[in-house]
Order: sequence, then structure tokens, then C-alpha cells
Amino acid sequence: MKFTLSWLKDHLETDAAIDQIVEAMTMLGLEVEHVEDPSEKLKAFSVARILDAQPHPNADKLRVCQADTKDGRKEIVCGAPNARAGLVTVYAPIGAYVPGSGITLEARPVRGVVSNGMLCSGAELELDADADGIMELSDDLAIGIPIADALGLSDAVIDFEVTPNRPDWLGVAGIARDLAAAGLGKLKTKAILPVPGRFGSAIDIFTDDASACPVFAGRMVRKIKNGPSPDWLQRRLRAIGLRPRNILVDVTNYLSYDRARPLHVYDADKITGAIRARLGRAGESFKALDGKTYEVTPEMCVIADDARVLGLGGVMGGEESGCSDDTVNVLIESAYFDPLRTFQTGRATGINSDAKYRFERGVDPGFVVPGLDLATRMVLQLCGGEASDMIVAGDIPEGPRAFAFDPDRVRTLAGMNVPAAKSRTILRALGCDVNQDSEAAKRFLVQPPSWRADLQGPADLVEEIARVAGFDELPAAAPPALASGRRPPSSVGESRLRIARRALAAHGYLECVTWSFCARAHAQAFGGGADALVLANPIASDLDCMRPSALPNLLRAAQKNADRGFPDARLFEAGPAYRHDGDDGQVRTIAAIWKPAPKRSWRNPGPPDLFDIKADCLQLLETLSAPVASLQTSAAAPAWWSPGRSGALKLGAKVIAHFGDLHPRALRAIDVEGPALAFEIFVDELPAPRARPTRAKPALEKIDLMPLSRDFAFIVDDRVAAADLVRAALGADKALIADVTLFDVYRGAGVGEGKKSLAIEVTLQPKEKTLAEGDIEAASNAVVAAVMKATGGALRG
Repeated sequence: MKFTLSWLKDHLETDAAIDQIVEAMTMLGLEVEHVEDPSEKLKAFSVARILDAQPHPNADKLRVCQADTKDGRKEIVCGAPNARAGLVTVYAPIGAYVPGSGITLEARPVRGVVSNGMLCSGAELELDADADGIMELSDDLAIGIPIADALGLSDAVIDFEVTPNRPDWLGVAGIARDLAAAGLGKLKTKAILPVPGRFGSAIDIFTDDASACPVFAGRMVRKIKNGPSPDWLQRRLRAIGLRPRNILVDVTNYLSYDRARPLHVYDADKITGAIRARLGRAGESFKALDGKTYEVTPEMCVIADDARVLGLGGVMGGEESGCSDDTVNVLIESAYFDPLRTFQTGRATGINSDAKYRFERGVDPGFVVPGLDLATRMVLQLCGGEASDMIVAGDIPEGPRAFAFDPDRVRTLAGMNVPAAKSRTILRALGCDVNQDSEAAKRFLVQPPSWRADLQGPADLVEEIARVAGFDELPAAAPPALASGRRPPSSVGESRLRIARRALAAHGYLECVTWSFCARAHAQAFGGGADALVLANPIASDLDCMRPSALPNLLRAAQKNADRGFPDARLFEAGPAYRHDGDDGQVRTIAAIWKPAPKRSWRNPGPPDLFDIKADCLQLLETLSAPVASLQTSAAAPAWWSPGRSGALKLGAKVIAHFGDLHPRALRAIDVEGPALAFEIFVDELPAPRARPTRAKPALEKIDLMPLSRDFAFIVDDRVAAADLVRAALGADKALIADVTLFDVYRGAGVGEGKKSLAIEVTLQPKEKTLAEGDIEAASNAVVAAVMKATGGALRG
């Protein structure tokens, strides 16, 4: 939201400097983003007149102009189609910085002719983004005067952010009211007098759906003469970044920013029959003022005549009923549209207009009729003509309800000692009607104004009084000291999440913090999407379901990185996932993905596979003090994992983690290119770590004896997992066997159908003495016996 200092002073009688106004706005809760002095940016530019414009000798689309400037007569090369003799325009000398193009002018030849300056367009001065050609100024301007003075742009422009609960701040009058309440001046907004009608309106107005449009007011104005707006109005609109078009359009834009009252003007001669505010119908469409055609749905509020849709209520009007310089008879609309429906229509169509921005926040319903009178009076003053009787269809919505307020609540809630009389003065200055409550003398009966729908109870009034009285008046007091300085210990699950973040980051993964939501289609691809997990009011249409896993969001993040030239992403997230298959709806998980894209090289050993991602998963589990040696590997994994290239780590019946390749079908469902490796650890399924010993462990003995190894090959059924065989061998003699490694898997001739050969290396580490042949033989027999018992296999001959 932007406004100028002079515009503010139309509503606020004050001598305050711009710095004081900005400071007061900040203290009132208006977040000032920027204060711009346009005269500073435009100080190098001045008014000039083109004396002569001849075709360029070496270019068909260029002209060589002789211009009368503040620096005397200058020869300037110009490519604008409207460059002509007698035109008064804007001159930039050599050395000037042109903000719209970002260049600093230098004297250099253009197709052989040196240009000694520049004749500027509105776009080059950042005054008119739609400019076509150089600026055309009034003929009576003196040559050489600063362009900021000529255009009335020497006014400071304040740009601030409007919070969603304060739509009244979208009008300069609303800002002036708050500043006056804070003591920065006197509010002087003029009262609006009704405009008497001279004839009955030839166009009837109806509102067919009160939930979409509770009230629709309108009146005709006939025999008008449309055209360019007066200079004061054009300057005011240009200062806030709006392009002046004609009187009718400029009046509606002006009142949107002056009084936060969106309006629309129809060409009455283009309307067939009556005008109705109703819900859309399937198959309807219309061409909007932005030149695009939009399909209408039954959820949208439309304005229609007896022949067609004319526009979307509260969002944007249509081209077919729009006004032009030839318009003679008009119908002015002032209505109230449902904020939620307006927001949903804007989101569905992608339209973001000034009207939609205001209606979706809730405009003042009590200003429907006065706003129409104000617009009518401006049109009559600037365009002439005569107005019809006003038609008001529907009922004006009721404003906020009155409620009792104890002024002592300011002390108990805000900690500020504000006298009751001052509280009453502040509330009245903000537009509230304050009377003494007859039931209890010390309480007020407060009726909030129609433009303050956010004032719904005593706490809201306390906030208003506190911000106007000044938050800097809050007493300084130290918070009460805690009984103990120690922080409560975190749970085992939270501690493990913290440890996992550090471990994975150290291992080369990058942490992500994604939404706890995802698209329902994405959730369904990963085992979620139950009705109970669908959001009633999502923050975005593609974030409408609680996520069953962090994997979909991580994969989408990796794909976005790949699309922008950053492949080979290794990402992780430690956070919640949501289920609907048990008592625990929220579970702690650690999810990691690896979307490999190795560089092509003759030295590259090949892309990573499921064993690489499994190794990362096991390493993390070991860091989390999980009993890795006791885990069993299972090939059973959910449907979003690729069969044969994925698995599960189990501890008894509990599934501790899944790992492996993700199924191409699941990747396609979330629009991610494969392959992709991943693992997901379910932290709450991990057993609690063993208690730490209270005594220090003795120092490890230095072992001087050399280890030795023996190889074994076993023929087992093809269904036997290699991990089961390795685990059995490792447990054959825990005191002597230090390590067991699988080094070969063979299927084929010599081992039989449905069989495979697994070859392992067993490392023996003597601790007290060198092993004798008998000791080695006994250990070997123990390994063979343990493997045969666990797997049913036989030693390969």
C-alpha cells in the first residue's frame, strides 16, 4: 500500500515531518517498508520541447531531433514513434542515470549521428510500465523546470505493509484516522452528502445469492463526457505506481486507495436488461479487462445481465461492458462481496487485482451507499451529466456487535496504567461509539465501527488502547526467575533425532525442513492419503494432506534441484510423519534420499546401489545405539519400494527401517525422475539404549598377536539371506571370531537348481596365545556347525 504525504494531508491536519509520521505509523503497528522521495531519483530530468524531428539518414525507425532544453539547443537521436516537432517531453542530459534502463548516458554516435542526451518515456523513468513512446507533457510547461515539479512528483511516497486484519488501512482515510488518534494531527475527512437522483434508473439491479453478495447498490449517470483525468488526479495515481487511463477508471482507482472502497463502472449502453449478482453456471465464460478469457464455475459470484456474464464479483470486470472515451451513459456499482468466496475465486483464476485484494480482506459494509454517493459526485464534477435514483438490492450486513468493556482490563492484560478517560478518548478517536454501561458504572458499552470487524471482545480493545497510547509506555520488568536453571532433559526420541542430524550432515547429506503436508496424490503413492488426514483448510491446493513420510517432499526437493542444474542430491529430514492405522497418529522418522547422478568417467566404479544406501542406514543406526548386530534383513517392503532391490531391517516383529530403490511407479506419481535410493528409520521403534555404566571401563589391552583368516563356501537354498549366514558364523565363537565378510555369491553349474553358493571370510583374532592347529580346526568346525544349523546349508566341496 502506497500513499503520498500530500494525499495524507487531505484527511489529516498536521505539521508533522515525514520522519515523525513514519515513526508514528511504526508505533501504531503499520510496518513501513520504504519511504521514497521521487524528486531525488528524477533530479537530473527536466522539461524540453522538440523544435524539429527529421528522419535519421542511416536508420528508418530513428529520428534526429532538435530539442530546446535547459542546456540550450541539443541534437538528440530518438526512436520513439511519437517524436515530433512541438512535443513537450522529458530531457535527460549526458551523465544522467536512467532508472528504468539502468544505464548512464554517454555522448556516443547512434548510426553515425551523435546523440547529446535522451528524450525519455514513462517506463524509462519508472513512472509508467505500459508506456509506448516518449512522454507527452502539457504545452504550457516552462522549458527546463524539473520533471518532478512538472508532474507533481516532489511528494514523499510512503510504502507500508498491511496486516490481513486491518482492511481499513487500505485507504488513506483509515491511516489518517489512526494517526489522529495517536495525537499526530486532527482528522478532517469530509462528510459525504447524498446525491439526489434526477430520474429513475433504466437498469434494474438484483442480488440472487445473499451468501455471495449480500448487498448491491448502483445508479446510472447519463450524458457524461469521459476523457483524461485532471492533472491533480493523474499525479496522485502516478505517484503510487498506477497508470492514469480516463476519468471513469481513475475515479474508481482513486477511491480504492483513498477510502478502501472498490467500485466498478459499466457502459450502460452495453448492458442487456437487468444486472444481477448471482452464482456462476457451468459452461459460462467471459473476457476480462486483462484480455484473458476465464471459465466460470458454480462456486464463483458473477455479475451478469440478461445476455451474458459481465465480470467476477469483487475480482475483475469484463471487456464487453467496459468504458471507453466514447462512453456516454454509465452504471456505477458499489457492492459487498463475501471475502472467502472472493479469495477462492481469485485463487482459482489466478487474478490478483486491487479490488480482489480488498474484498477478500473484508471492506466496510457500512460504506456501500456513501461510497456510491462519493463516486457519483466525482463523476458529475469531472464528467458532467445527471444521476439517477440509487438502487440498493439486498441488505447491508450487520457490523460488529456491541459489548461491555472494563477499562481496568488495560492494566491487567497489558500492564499499562491508562486512565479510563483516556481509554474512552482513544476508542472514540478510532471510530467506536462509547457509552457508560447502565448496569455497572465503571464499565463502558462499546460499539465498534462497521470498518473494524476485528474488534470482537475486550482483549481487542486493550490492544487498540495499548498501541495508540504507545507500546513504549509499557513498564520495564524482569521476568520471574525459574526455580531451577537446568533445562528439562529431552526424550530419547528427540535426542536421537538431534544425533541423527549431526551424523548425516557429517556423512555428506544436506538437511531439509519441508512441510508436514503434501499433495494427497503424493501421500497415496507412499501409503497415506486417508480421509482423516486430509486438511479442511489447506494453505495451498497442493498441500492438502498430512504426509505419511518425509520421502515425497525430499524427492520433490531433489527433483527441483536437478531441474535447476544441481543433480546428485543427498538430502535428509528428521521429523514427524502421520499415520491413520493405529493409536499413534504421529511418529518420529529419519528419512534420507540419494538421487544419484555420477559424473561420466572411465575411473567411475558405477552408480551407487541399494547396498550403499543400506550401509548409510546401518551406520546411522549404529550411531543411534541401535542393536545393529541383532537386526534381521527382510526382503518384504511396502509397495513404493522396488521388489528385489529393497528391504527392511527388523528387530523381532518390529520394522526398524526400510531401505533400497524406490519404485518407478511411486516416482512417477510425484513427478520425479528415477532412479532414487532412500532409507527411512522409525525412531520410536528403536529400543531404548542401555544404561551407561557407572564405572569406567578398563583400558583395552594391546594385542600383539597376528590375526588369521579362513575362507568357507556354503551351498544354501536361494531363499536364505546372506545376512543370516554371516550372523550365524559370527556367533559361532564370539571370543575368537573378530569379523565375518561375504565376498562371493554364485549361482549356476555345480550348485543345483534353487541353490546358491555363499563364500565368507572369517577372521580369527587370538588374544592370549598363538593359535595351534587344533584351535583353528575347532573354530572352523564351530563355524560350519553354526551355519548349517541356522541355514540348513552344507559346506561346499
